[in-house]
Amino acid sequence: MFYQLSIVQMQKMLQNLQLILDKGAAFADSKKVDMAVLLNARLAPDQFNLIRQVQIACDTAKLGAARLSNKVDSAPKHADDETTLEQLKQRIADTQAYLATFSATDFASAATQKISQPRWEGKYLTGEEFLMQHVLPNIYFHITTAYAILRHNGVDVGKKDYLGAMPYKS
Repeated sequence: MFYQLSIVQMQKMLQNLQLILDKGAAFADSKKVDMAVLLNARLAPDQFNLIRQVQIACDTAKLGAARLSNKVDSAPKHADDETTLEQLKQRIADTQAYLATFSATDFASAATQKISQPRWEGKYLTGEEFLMQHVLPNIYFHITTAYAILRHNGVDVGKKDYLGAMPYKS
C-alpha cells in the first residue's frame, strides 16, 4: 500500500500538473500573452512564482521517493534553472521517469525507517510520518499553488483538472 500512497499518487499529481500547465500555454497562446508572464506570476509578493512551484513539486516527489526507498543517491539532480514551459515540462517528465523506476518492493521497510534531513537538525520522522505529513502535503501545496497562480491569471482550470481522472469502477 505504501507504493500506492507514494509513487502512484505522486505520478498522478505530476501528470495533472502537466495538464494544468498545458492549459496555461493554450490560454497564453489564445490571448497573445507571453508565457513568461504566467511562469513568473505569483499569488503574493513573498511567495514563489509558478516556475519555483513546479520545481519544488518535482523535487518533493523525487526526493520523497528516494528517501523512503533508501535510494537518495539515485535521485536526479536539477539545477533549478528552468525559464520556459518546455523546460518545466521536461523536468516533470524526468521526475515521472524516475518515479517509474520504483516498485512496491522498494518500500518494504519504508513505514518504520527513520528519515531526516540536514535542516531538521538531528530530528527525524518515521517513513509513514514523512510520507503522510511532509511529502504528500508539500506536493499538494505546490501543485495547488501552481493551479491557483494560473487560475488567478484567468486560465480556465477547475477542480477536475486538479483532481484528474478518477479510477471509477462499474
